[in-house]
Amino acid sequence: MLIPSIDLKGGAVVQLVQGERLAIRDDDVFRWVWRFEKFPKVQVIDLDAAMGTGDNLALVRRIASALSCRVGGGIRTIDRARAVLESGARQIIAGSALFKDGEPDLEFANELCDAVGREQIIAAVDSRGGQVVIHGWKTALPLTAAEAVRALAPYCDEFLYTHVDTEGLMGGTNVEAILEVRRATSRRVTAAGGITTQQEIDDLDALGIDAVVGMAIYTGTLNLERRP
Repeated sequence: MLIPSIDLKGGAVVQLVQGERLAIRDDDVFRWVWRFEKFPKVQVIDLDAAMGTGDNLALVRRIASALSCRVGGGIRTIDRARAVLESGARQIIAGSALFKDGEPDLEFANELCDAVGREQIIAAVDSRGGQVVIHGWKTALPLTAAEAVRALAPYCDEFLYTHVDTEGLMGGTNVEAILEVRRATSRRVTAAGGITTQQEIDDLDALGIDAVVGMAIYTGTLNLERRP
């Protein structure tokens, strides 16, 4: 399944290369919301909240009223998780907060699970150079994505795995790295990071893996005219 991504920064839709360089900015957020309204799942990431530079919760609330979406970015506390769910999100995506002192923070994961329910939690596990990375992909941890997934599986309903090495580069993703995560858990897996073509989406779908796509959609490389 293709899951379009809406990344928000400063009240606009953006696409960043490797999480840093701005490649695309569109202030007309709802031009994209309406394009995605027939998709059964849409991913919304509040980059300002993730980076600690602001908050797009009011805009998330408007988007969530129009789309069936999963929302991430800056979910570091149970209160924030609840606020995002109350805004209308179907699920929350938690990432860096699930790690502490170089390893999965199972105490917080358990508290979050008890507070909002496992079925509403997607655990984001991102890797670069074979290691889990957090804090906007700037801090590398001494564990692999597969190790993190195995530890966090009891506390979430799904994993979002981003292969940071290929993120935003429009050169395709790393299917073998995604499969390592897939093999490490019985939970549903969604993959992101450089997915560019319909063939990649179809190949992942055949493996039971959903595909989050951003840059390929916003550049027009991936044609959505016949979708979903």
